[in-house]
Amino acid sequence: MGEAMLSAILGKGLSLPRDIAVSDISEARRQHLEQKYGVVVMSDNRQAIKRGEVVVLAIKPQNLAGVMAELSGQLKPAQLVLSIIAGATIKTLSSGLKHNRVVRAMPNTPAQIGEGISVWTAASEVTKQQRGWASSILSAIGKEIYLNDEKYIDMATAVSGSGPAYFFLFVEALVEAAVDIGLQRDVAQEVVLQTMLGSGHLIQKSGKEPSELRRMVTSPGGTTAEALLELEKGEFANLVKKAVSAAYNKVKKLGGERI
Repeated sequence: MGEAMLSAILGKGLSLPRDIAVSDISEARRQHLEQKYGVVVMSDNRQAIKRGEVVVLAIKPQNLAGVMAELSGQLKPAQLVLSIIAGATIKTLSSGLKHNRVVRAMPNTPAQIGEGISVWTAASEVTKQQRGWASSILSAIGKEIYLNDEKYIDMATAVSGSGPAYFFLFVEALVEAAVDIGLQRDVAQEVVLQTMLGSGHLIQKSGKEPSELRRMVTSPGGTTAEALLELEKGEFANLVKKAVSAAYNKVKKLGGERI
């Protein structure tokens, strides 16, 4: 996700390569980023944060404690910290970094192609200008939604953050089902993917609710009705609710473990 943001920032002209410093523990990774994007690379986080007005934290949750210990008290008061770490609350980040200008965001994997959705919020100390910076960075990787209450970030993590995996799983299952009844795999893949894309665009452009569109395509006693009956027997909607609830409870637990 960090590289997706880097690529978008440069692609949208929000910054120049020479003005961006990237810190990574992997030498191979540093070489890749330097060669592909022309940015300044280093292995020292403390040195990296000295260069910019915005510090993006794009690390795994299990590495956060170590990074916070390293950077605690090292940030300039006017710098903005933009975190995309799942479960890491503003309170945790502010306390661990000894810094109060923090934005917390949850983008998702379609950000890699500029089609992501990011839900974000900001500490009260973040200035209007800095909120504008955060909005511009997140807009570069797709759509962005600002919410005043931080509690919604964990909810978004369970829906949009994890959501692509739910979608990919459904596509996998539908392709396999198509192959099982006799379609060639390459044909099944194309048919399923275009069905998913077209259906999503139809929801966006028709102005109709998904439930209404579902009823429109479901003729009484028809093939779609028969298929939906099987999904209902398997409690498909309830399984989705359970999955989202499990993800939501997990991200809350991740946040609680750091407080």
